[in-house]
Amino acid sequence: MAKLRTLEDLFEHQLKDLYSAEKQLIEALPKMAKATEDAKLRKAFETHLEETKEQKARLEKVCELVGISPGRMKCKAMEGLVEEGEETIEEDAEPEVKDAGLIASAQRIEHYEIAGYGTAAHYAERLGHAEAAQLLRLTLEEEQKTDTLLNKLAKGYINQKAE
Repeated sequence: MAKLRTLEDLFEHQLKDLYSAEKQLIEALPKMAKATEDAKLRKAFETHLEETKEQKARLEKVCELVGISPGRMKCKAMEGLVEEGEETIEEDAEPEVKDAGLIASAQRIEHYEIAGYGTAAHYAERLGHAEAAQLLRLTLEEEQKTDTLLNKLAKGYINQKAE
């Protein structure tokens, strides 16, 4: 890996990391949806899968705008978060408890993405990449909405069913 010398270098590194994260999540979300018992939670995972595919395409556009290739970097943080989600899927647990655990895993993923997109959007703004910043903020808002939905499902009834 080349030495990161400027904020632009760091920004490009962040974009590649986010791109890898989205690719990994596209693989993980169908497994999470299949493992859930609750229809609303399954629908949330399925909806976010489609959104994640759009976010990946949006990142490709951002990379094009700043003149880089998203590359083949592996986001190790997302790899670990996805692995934790897979462990939840494989747990010998009551369905309601597994659903609560899947929400917890998904929210960890969302919080990671919220941090990543917030940072990348700020870097883009700072570096004068206005269109890229706008696209990154759009994804940030989607991630925040997904986190809020998961929170509502958990607090609304799923955690209560798991008691």
